[in-house]
Amino acid sequence: MRIIAIMNQKGGVGKTTSSVNISAGLARQGKRVLLLDLDSQGNSSSHLGIEVYSGMNTIYQVFSGEKKIEEVRQLVQQNLWVAPANMDLAAVDVELIDAQGREFILRRALEQMCKSGDGKGVDYVVMDCPPALNTVTINALTAATEMFIPVQPHYLSLQGLSRLLETSALIKRRLNRNLAITGMLLCLYETGTRLAADVTDDLMRFLDESDPLAPWAKAKIFQSRIRRNIRLAEAPSFAQSIFEYAPESSGAHDYGNLVQEILADEAGLRLPSTQAA
Repeated sequence: MRIIAIMNQKGGVGKTTSSVNISAGLARQGKRVLLLDLDSQGNSSSHLGIEVYSGMNTIYQVFSGEKKIEEVRQLVQQNLWVAPANMDLAAVDVELIDAQGREFILRRALEQMCKSGDGKGVDYVVMDCPPALNTVTINALTAATEMFIPVQPHYLSLQGLSRLLETSALIKRRLNRNLAITGMLLCLYETGTRLAADVTDDLMRFLDESDPLAPWAKAKIFQSRIRRNIRLAEAPSFAQSIFEYAPESSGAHDYGNLVQEILADEAGLRLPSTQAA
């Protein structure tokens, strides 16, 4: 089972759009996918048609210890389940401030799911992380076997990238030796512009010159570029992935190519143990 955290501390770079459409695309290819909405805004949930009402079980109940993941997830289409989120998740930082082992809550919940009959068939867990370094994000990076970083090809987007990479190195040293950054995903890409090409070259140069022991040492820039496409912005209002909403659009084409890259890159990564590194 591959456990992928899709993370960038900068907002507006295509993180939720990528989480939803990667998950939907993998499900369309016959993979059993669990999408964990870890952002208290619940955008991944609403994007796929889940309206969270008062009293509904959400991923918050997993963090509070009230429910298991398999009790909060919902089947939204063939092969695709979503564990929804709402504003309750924002309380996790305060409620767990003194909790022992709070960094491992999500990892242990995933391990428990894997041991149960309901969880054994899951091929991919995709985590839509919040644009902040909080308790929920640390849980995601501690549970993940790999990390995708959506990046907009602008210089301001690169400024926050170094901080995110430092965070991943810290998590790898202290909490999760198995964490690796698989790749950078260029989103909102404007084909043919000098800026996009220059930023892409800078990013490639940085990866080529990286410390071989760093979590991003073997990271790549995905060949698939997610171009600017109004259909991607419209799809959430129809509670559909891009493959359902506009299957002939460039957005569907780009994410379809990305999914094929991910499938071709399958590495059979295992769920890590709960012991801190």
